[in-house]
Amino acid sequence: MTETRKRTMFCVGCISLVVLSGCSTSSNSQRFTMSFMPPAPKQAVASAVVDTPQVVETVKITATPVFMKASLQVPPKPSQTDMRVRRADERFYAGKKAYLDGELATARNEFDKAVDLLLTTPDNVPDRYKIEKKLEELVAAIHKYDVNGLGAGDFSSPTAYDRAPLEDILEMTFPVDPELKPRVKEQLQGTVSQLPLQMTDAVLSYINYFNSDRGRRTLLAGLRRAGRYKPLIQRILAEESVPQELIYLAQAESGFLPRAVSYKSAVGMWQFVQWRGRQYGLNQTAYTDDRLDPEKATRAAAKHLRDLYEKFGDWYLAIAGYNCGDGCVEKAVQRTGYADFWDLRSRNAIPKETTNYVPIILAMTIMHKNAKDYDLEQVEVDPPLTYETIELDSPTHLALIADIADRPVSEIREMNPSLLNSLAPSGYQLHVPEGSKTSIVASLDTIPAARRASWRIHRVGPGDTLESIARRFNMPVNSISALNNQSEAEVGDVLIIPTASQLERMGTSKKSVGNPKGSMKSSGKSSARNTKSSKRPATRRMASAYVNGAGLN
Repeated sequence: MTETRKRTMFCVGCISLVVLSGCSTSSNSQRFTMSFMPPAPKQAVASAVVDTPQVVETVKITATPVFMKASLQVPPKPSQTDMRVRRADERFYAGKKAYLDGELATARNEFDKAVDLLLTTPDNVPDRYKIEKKLEELVAAIHKYDVNGLGAGDFSSPTAYDRAPLEDILEMTFPVDPELKPRVKEQLQGTVSQLPLQMTDAVLSYINYFNSDRGRRTLLAGLRRAGRYKPLIQRILAEESVPQELIYLAQAESGFLPRAVSYKSAVGMWQFVQWRGRQYGLNQTAYTDDRLDPEKATRAAAKHLRDLYEKFGDWYLAIAGYNCGDGCVEKAVQRTGYADFWDLRSRNAIPKETTNYVPIILAMTIMHKNAKDYDLEQVEVDPPLTYETIELDSPTHLALIADIADRPVSEIREMNPSLLNSLAPSGYQLHVPEGSKTSIVASLDTIPAARRASWRIHRVGPGDTLESIARRFNMPVNSISALNNQSEAEVGDVLIIPTASQLERMGTSKKSVGNPKGSMKSSGKSSARNTKSSKRPATRRMASAYVNGAGLN
């Protein structure tokens, strides 16, 4: 028993040692680990009693609050057309800012970019009418800016001619829409016209063409421009006792462009060649061409058409004679024995161009007289051109007239399309903005007659000084100060600027250089620059007729 007890005691002792050893290791390990950790926070003596919050029943919102509705609406995404129009506007306003800052090269570049953005628009883009409307607005706006400055006495600015818009289609034929025939027949029954209207397949084919996208663009462009000249043309046609519907000859001939020119060198709104123009009093000089004057040319056209009608006794033959010449029609009648346009047409007795000329005019007349049926009623036409007339008693530069009238030079030129450059000769009947005649005449009287071709007038604006004005006109300050008897320029003052003419400047330049070779070299560089600047992308040609007047070429 003693041995057994000893063994039992020994086992109990071993187990105790093992247990004590494990507890010590655990405690040491814990103390080692805890030495690298922050001390544990002390426990609060007593826990605070926190009330349980009451749960409020959520109110369901069944409608969007009014103040949030605007913010929740997603703005529509701009279309490709709208984006292009916006970018063109940005370029235009950048050009306008550059122009006002005197940076003319930058202005020209920005204006070109604005026009190019619209001209390069694909034909199939949606809402293309927006592009066309914006293009017309921009071109007209750019036309108002005299970016070239039109320095005093600069006579070199040439007349910009426009291509006759319908010239390409006079020898073309187009398909006939079978559905048009009964509709046009019904329209003719209710149409009142001084010009006889007939419906043939040729007439129907051109009505169909003018209903197409391309033809409609041409028709609408002419219709808009017609607003400028329609009252004038209607008055003259009535005074000459010819049908009012003959106004559509001007649309067929030129699209109401006063400076239109054909490949046959016929020019003006009514497309007179030189010899025929002279026959009816439309004279040409080194400074003017009466064929480009809308009022004079309309009078001549009305008289010529009346003479043709008296000769042939038929308005269709008279219109044909206006196109190809009365001698051509007269020979066709004698050769065939038929004094009827449609018979001559069917026998190919008159030129191909003339066989389509009469149907084009009849198609335009029918469509205009039934504007509602062809969606032409809502077209916004240009406002009528109104002006007063002054007879000049000395050569006068248009820049001086523009200064006095406080209008762009391009606007004065637009009122006087028969002028071939910026210098109006003595005796010229100058058209000026309505209401400005009295002030222009009074201001011209303050300038010597011999100086009206070169001197300018300047209205002093905010920030202007005699020095800045002198820099603008490239002349000495003393010259301006002495002539106006002023040592300072105040806002609102009207100063006479005694600038030299172009010929005077050239003479002074040659004297100061004293070297003919040097002058020739300088002139050569100028010619090279002019040649270089005239090379512009073809996409700009559409707007070049307008831009030329603004000095962008």
